Amino acid sequence: MNKDKIRYIIDYFPNLMTEKEHLALRHIRSEFKLDYKTDDSSKMANIYRRKGWLTDDKEALNLIKNGAEEFRKSVAERIIRERKSDLYLNECSKCGLITRTPQSRQCRHCGNKWHEIKVADFKLNGAFQLNNRGFYIIGALVNGKAEKGNFIDLTMLGINCKPEIKNIELVLKNTDGTEIDDVGFETSELTEQQKERLIKIGSFGTPFDIVNSR
Repeated sequence: MNKDKIRYIIDYFPNLMTEKEHLALRHIRSEFKLDYKTDDSSKMANIYRRKGWLTDDKEALNLIKNGAEEFRKSVAERIIRERKSDLYLNECSKCGLITRTPQSRQCRHCGNKWHEIKVADFKLNGAFQLNNRGFYIIGALVNGKAEKGNFIDLTMLGINCKPEIKNIELVLKNTDGTEIDDVGFETSELTEQQKERLIKIGSFGTPFDIVNSR
């Protein structure tokens, strides 16, 4: 696996890492910031330990015994092996190489572009299941226009899915005495686990894409 793909997985899908992997990653990043001066005589190292940025957890430290590069590679390989259905690899349709981010619409390797598939920016404000009806993703359209048959790109949330919009409804909310019109996108393609994750996330500050093609 090349370094670009490893970096992409670690940077954009940290939710797929285990607790021990998170401890180990935070530890090696802290070591780098401290220029590897982590002995007890270092005042900053002791501060990092108190804050939990350096760990004494034996399992976590064992994960990085062969160095940071080998650790990142093993984490990326485990995620692909065990959590592939939750991982979105944004690969160029022309050259097959990984893009810089899950939201990239241009390949930095061959220059291929696909910006035209994006039709709107959507800010998530919540999600819920209506009895005897579909699952609704609620939020505000920041830019553009969404239509039935478009797709909600949930990859920024760490959910490897672009569910189709089956229906669009206005949702009236009352916030601090102010009525706000949100838009509700009905979809029927999410798994129960994906629905639970969306409900748990609630609102998400960074807008993500509505696209006309998967």
